[in-house]
Amino acid sequence: MIRFDSDYIEGAHPAILDALVRTNFDQTAGYGEDPYCHQARRTIAQQCNDSTLGVQFLVGGTQTNVTVIDALLRSYQGVISAESGHINVHETGAPEATGHKIIAISTNDGRLTIEQIKECFDNHWNDHAHEHTVQPGMVYLSFPAENGLIYSKAELGAISEFCRANDLYLFIDGARMGYGLQAEGCDVTLADLARLSDAFYIGGTKVGALFGEAVVFSDKEMHRSFRYAIKQHGGMLAKGRLLGIQFQELLKGGDECLYFSLARHADTQAMRIRRSFEAKGVEMWNNSPTNMQFPLLTKAQQQSLAQEFVFEYWGKYDEQRDIVRFCTSWATRTEAVDALCSAIARL
Repeated sequence: MIRFDSDYIEGAHPAILDALVRTNFDQTAGYGEDPYCHQARRTIAQQCNDSTLGVQFLVGGTQTNVTVIDALLRSYQGVISAESGHINVHETGAPEATGHKIIAISTNDGRLTIEQIKECFDNHWNDHAHEHTVQPGMVYLSFPAENGLIYSKAELGAISEFCRANDLYLFIDGARMGYGLQAEGCDVTLADLARLSDAFYIGGTKVGALFGEAVVFSDKEMHRSFRYAIKQHGGMLAKGRLLGIQFQELLKGGDECLYFSLARHADTQAMRIRRSFEAKGVEMWNNSPTNMQFPLLTKAQQQSLAQEFVFEYWGKYDEQRDIVRFCTSWATRTEAVDALCSAIARL
């Protein structure tokens, strides 16, 4: 079987494995205070065009989301998120287990709009008994969103401006950030994300690393205290250099770094899959430009493709068709996509 159900089912890029082997017997300080982590921090700051940024490394996405949210918010504050946001649907209530309610908003396409954020914020403060309800303290976005769609720089700019004018933190989940930044039509850069948000992270687990997420932040309090939050949440890896080595390999080289080239590969293969479905007359659920594609398939079509391929059921669309997800990754083989495209043509 050929798997298209996830973007973290392979191990790591060989350049990362080589670097880990090459440095295996080096002796360094622990907990991210080693030369490799320090170099990776400088490299990431250079990519963001801001040497004042803080960078810390954690192991996985849920751990990162919970740690950042809990570090920034007061005990009575919650997070504005799209109803389909990862923290609301796929993290087993982890942020809420720390006391921070997810203020979920139903959206048309999985992305929050500035109008929805304003309405949510105003509804709270216009309530005469607002101190009896959870106070919005943060806006959470995913880039790309759970359905593969991305925000434009103008959209992010408007959200950022509102957040800063109203003392809301803007936090961007970047578990799949590479696939968003390298998508056709994307006008957002790492430097834009650093400038517009209070904190975001560069996802490594899903884009070529064995594991790891790099949190990038400008907030002064995070500079002072974020490592305390990491430790308290069990996220401070003793052998922290394993994270620094990986992110240095991924992000060195500017615009031509490995991270971007791997993400472009995945997006290119996803577009091949999309075009094959469209050529067959299969309607797509949305216009995702990233590594996740969502065709609307009948049960018979799903059963036919399931003989050779693994993909993910996403939900019912109508009486005849379901939404299914095909997901490429940094390691998706061209031959695997060739086989899938041929199978689509035979539907």
